[in-house]
Order: sequence, then C-alpha cells, then structure tokens
Amino acid sequence: MINKHMKIAKPFLFFFLFISIMSLGNGCATLPNVSKKIDAAPATREPRQIVSSKGLLSPEKSKAIMERLKQSVNPTDIMERYTAVVESVTESPLTKGNKVTLLIDGPATYAAMFEAIRGAKDNINLETFILEDDEIGRKFTELLLRKQAEGVQVNIIYDSMGSFTTSEAFFKHLRDGGIHVVEFNPISPLKGHLKWLMINPDHRKILIIDGKIAISGGVNISNVYSGRLSVRKKVKGELLPWRDTDVQVEGPAVAEFQKLFLDTWSKQEGPKLSEPNYYPKMKEDGNTLVRVVGSTPGSDNRITFIVYVAAITFAEHSIHLTNAYFVPDKQILKAFTDAAGRGVDVKIILPANTDSQLVLNAARHNYSELLKEGVKIYERRNVVLHAKTAVIDGVWSTVGSTNLDSLSLLSDDEVNAVVLSREFAEEMERTFASDLAQSDQIQWDKWEKRPLSQKIKEAAAHLFSRWF
Repeated sequence: MINKHMKIAKPFLFFFLFISIMSLGNGCATLPNVSKKIDAAPATREPRQIVSSKGLLSPEKSKAIMERLKQSVNPTDIMERYTAVVESVTESPLTKGNKVTLLIDGPATYAAMFEAIRGAKDNINLETFILEDDEIGRKFTELLLRKQAEGVQVNIIYDSMGSFTTSEAFFKHLRDGGIHVVEFNPISPLKGHLKWLMINPDHRKILIIDGKIAISGGVNISNVYSGRLSVRKKVKGELLPWRDTDVQVEGPAVAEFQKLFLDTWSKQEGPKLSEPNYYPKMKEDGNTLVRVVGSTPGSDNRITFIVYVAAITFAEHSIHLTNAYFVPDKQILKAFTDAAGRGVDVKIILPANTDSQLVLNAARHNYSELLKEGVKIYERRNVVLHAKTAVIDGVWSTVGSTNLDSLSLLSDDEVNAVVLSREFAEEMERTFASDLAQSDQIQWDKWEKRPLSQKIKEAAAHLFSRWF
C-alpha cells in the first residue's frame, strides 16, 4: 500500500497511485506457484546446510540437531518437508548457535537498539523504511553521529517513499557528520533518474552492530512507537499506541542480515565501504536455529511469500498468526482454509484499528471465507497493530517486516527471521496469548448479519486490494 504512515500532498499521492496502478497492473508482477514448488521438492530431505560459527556442519551433525529438535515437539512436517521447499528457493542457510531475544513494542526495541549502538566498536549498519525527523529520530541520529565521531563507521539506508516527509536537511546533517547515507530508489525525478518509476520500496528494518548483533522486525524509527500518549495515533478520535514486535539476534545468523544489507548497499550504488570488519569471526551465543529470509521483487524470488505458504501448508497442529495488513492472495487463503479443514488450530489476530481504513475493509472482505472453513479470527483492540509474526506447531516461528498484502508480497524488499526452537516458540505463544486476551473474536453468526453498508465498503476495498 502507499506508505501508511506519511502525510503527503494530494497531487503527489494521486500521481504516485497512478504510477503504482500502471506498474502493478501490467501483468509483470506475479507471485510464484508454491504448490508446484512443494510437489517438486522431495517428501523428506535432510537440511542442505546447517552453519555453525566454524562453518558447515557434517551431514551427521546436522541430522542429529534436527532429530533432537523433532523429539522436543509433537510430530510435524515443518522439520523436513518445509525445509526442503524453502531450501529450493534460497541460499540463506539454517544457522545454529544463535541467541534470539523477543522485543515487544517500540520502547523495548528502542532500548535494545540504543544499548547495542552505544556498545559499537567498529561499524553500525541501519536499514529502515521510515526515518523521521522527530524526537525518536533525533535521538537516533545524535547517538549515531556521536559514534561516528568516535571512529565507528555508520552506514544508513532509508526508503525514499517511507521517509518522504523527512527533509533533505536532516540527512545532510548526517552526511556532514561523516555518516554514509543512501536513499533507496529516490522517488524524485530530479534525484534518481528513472529509479523513481520503480514501485519497489525497501520495507526492511535492520540494525546491525559490528556484524555481531542484529535487530529486525516491524519497528520503524518514528515517535509513534515510543509509547507516549502525546505521539499516539488518533483513530476515530481515540489516541492509540502502536503494537509491534522485533527480535534481537546474536550469533552466526547475523552474517545473513549483513549480506542483505551490503547487497542492497551495492545495488543502490552506495559509497564504497572499506576498513571496518563487517564479517567478524563469530562465536556461538546460544542454541537456537535461525534462517534469515529476504525478498526482492521478481516472480520467482518472493521468498517470504513461499516461506509463509509452505509453513502453513505443512502445519499439523497449530497456526497462530498476527499481521498488520492482511489482504492475502488466493494461495495463502487456501493454505489457511485447508489447514483448518484438516484439524489444525488456526487463529489469526488482526487490527481492530488501523491507520488505513481501506486496508481494514479489504481485510474484512476475506473474513467470511475464512470463518466458514473454521479459521478463528480475532481483532486486537486498543492499539494500532503493526506486528508481523507467526508461530506454528510449537517450534516454527517468524518475526519480520512482511505483511500479507500485495505490495509486501509482490514488490517490497522484506526480511524475516525464521526461528526453529521450542523454547522461543513458547515465548511467542505467550505473547500471542497476551494479544488474544486483548482481542475480540469475530463470530460467524454475528458477522454474516453485519450491515449492508459495511459489506459494500468491504467489496469496494477488495476491488483495489492488488494495489496495497
């Protein structure tokens, strides 16, 4: 969808919407057929690679790790069949020896970010969709400028569309302080030649410290995540806090976040980076398996989409998903309804309030189909829900930037951390249960009696669902 956070002039908005429709409506943007990839993958296969701090493990050691994980939970195809499908579309390895910390909401995420930045010794890489010139944004930049002055190289990628309202003077201040700053796909015709025609935002949120700590998820650099009443989002006259989720990863998986950042830096023709050690010798910080999954535009490499569809398809016991902008395609809808049909406990928490009423109505258009097939839907009250998480079969979890809507799945650069761990999944389940307790379940008998005016709004929003 057009950036859900920025307030821009109507002429530009209409122009951008026109370009978006022309670009997405030309038939070149399609999602891969995941069922074909599932059919092509072997029914069972050991992981192609598990990477430790010392490199690739032997097949025997890899098998032993997966067997121990399998024995810690109820039987599930997430271990073998899902892995086979995902490894057929990505070179990103499954890494062992990671410590993963769940960060709930902006204050916890910012506290972790500030602590990590203060401890930086060599380099800091920040990639974000929104970097605002507000209190939180200035706190970040002041600290980053201070670290740059101390000799720590700071590199920033910000999305041109997401940060459209942030002044050029804000970024010039960073550059004047020695920080390398790259604008992703500049949307101004005067600034980026024809790049502004590319409807491809960088929706990732990644902070990497010294190549050893990575923080990633849904939190942008903006006051709305601070939790204070004065900067909460006003929805229908009510001031609401933002509800989001990030993870902090320490261990070998950080190198995979670093690869994504440096690849984007190179593609955007950022200044040549030298001297800092972006890939330091790693040590194992925990016992958690992590795969870092990044997507870039293209019909065959929408990897986060494949990850979601495959995980839902192979679920055998439970699917507990939280998503901010839920306008899924037919493959995802079918994966959910098929799972419910085979007895999987499918629960989805979605926003009751949002910064885009159009997206909310488009999401609700799908409720009837899901509810009739046994999917349980809940709407989280008293917050603006912005989290993008899932936990499946008590062992597979993901936290990231990927929304289940067309732009996120088709056109955005996205990143998700996929975590295989019973202990981390239990923590995810506790967070899900907390959100569930603060949500209202959508009951089918009441839902089908909703007013005709609401049904018309949903149908109208659905007509435009491909463009957000």
